[in-house]
Amino acid sequence: MSQTATLKAEAASLIGRKRLLTIAMPVAILAYLAYIAVAFDFAGVAERARADNARALVADSYSYKTHVTRDNRSGEVTVAIEGERKGTYAPDTPPAWVAQQDDRTVIDLGDGHVVTFIGDDGFSYDIPGYGVIEGTISRARGVQNNLGDDVPDWISVSKNRLAITTDAGRVTVTRNKTEVFRYFLGWELFFFTLDSPYHGHGLAEILFGPRIDPDHSNLSGALSDFWNNAMWRHGEVAWALFETVLMAFLGTMGAAMVALPLAFLAAKNFTPVMAVRFGVRRVFDFVRGVDALIWTIVLARAFGPGPLTGALAILFTDTGSFGKMFSEALENVDDKQIEGVQSTGAPVLSRYRFGVIPQITPVLLSQVLYYLESNTRSATIIGAITGGGIGLLLTQAIITQKDWEEVTYYIVLIVLMVVFMDWLSGILRRRLIKGDAGGGH
Repeated sequence: MSQTATLKAEAASLIGRKRLLTIAMPVAILAYLAYIAVAFDFAGVAERARADNARALVADSYSYKTHVTRDNRSGEVTVAIEGERKGTYAPDTPPAWVAQQDDRTVIDLGDGHVVTFIGDDGFSYDIPGYGVIEGTISRARGVQNNLGDDVPDWISVSKNRLAITTDAGRVTVTRNKTEVFRYFLGWELFFFTLDSPYHGHGLAEILFGPRIDPDHSNLSGALSDFWNNAMWRHGEVAWALFETVLMAFLGTMGAAMVALPLAFLAAKNFTPVMAVRFGVRRVFDFVRGVDALIWTIVLARAFGPGPLTGALAILFTDTGSFGKMFSEALENVDDKQIEGVQSTGAPVLSRYRFGVIPQITPVLLSQVLYYLESNTRSATIIGAITGGGIGLLLTQAIITQKDWEEVTYYIVLIVLMVVFMDWLSGILRRRLIKGDAGGGH
């Protein structure tokens, strides 16, 4: 009877602990989430979030904007796609929606939205359903306007700046300039800039039409102007992508070549001296324990910026990873194959070459190809630090915060590059590893 009571007491105690754990775990998780919310200042982040900036950023990623800018000091008006010199319209040939009328520049944004530059210091914006916003710019008094105290949230107004954002476009007025942005879908001037003779001509016209540039055939001239596009820099971007892949390839393959012989020193069945194994393994732990980005910063101080520095950073980190994996693979090799090669009277190196390497080749190739694919992504970030590859161009485009469609272009190329490397790695892995396995049978 006492034994039954003891068992019941133990069961009740166990059930009670499980119930307590069931309650305690959700409470601990909620407490941890609450701590994170306070420590990371979620409320402050939500308060500082700017939905209008987010909308503008998203719009910039899939569309382009044409700038109509008036210098409020000289009165000069320029019209340029994305504000680029190569995208600037000639003064006598503005787009159809910008009209010069005596001392006025009338900008038709569509759907009844009309912005007018009046003289050197006046402006107006006729907004359907709201009214006309008028103002003048004075060096002494700043931006004067007819807005009252009740201003909608799509208008930002202060003494020195007025910003209006509507579905038709944006208007920004400061002491120095008045600027109108009109958005259009697509990546304008992606193929040819305004100064190219092929701008405005379709593909069929270029391929089958009469010669456009008397100095070049249509195809060669169009390809040259596309490749040397001063705004999108397709030639530079292609070279940057090649640099990124080359950085990953050199780092990964270099690490594999360094790690393989060192792995024999770290394997128990090939190096009986424990002190040597311990030392080599600690070296592997050290170089792979420091992240590639840290190695990038250290090596950049030592060797200066450049793609080779990024490749060395990948080599350092992957040497440790490969060394650990290769040494573990070596410790699991079948000694009978080595003994079979040895029975033929083969020297030591031949034993390793024909008795060991074929056994670890599938592991070696699989890991090297996987790391090559992964390092292609890492090389983008490393390139942003070392000043090489597509990562540098992406960082420059993000820092300027001007052409987010250019950022989108680079991101799309990076994704395509990673997809291509994944596809290529899969093909090589199947052909080399499965092919070797099939040949072994």
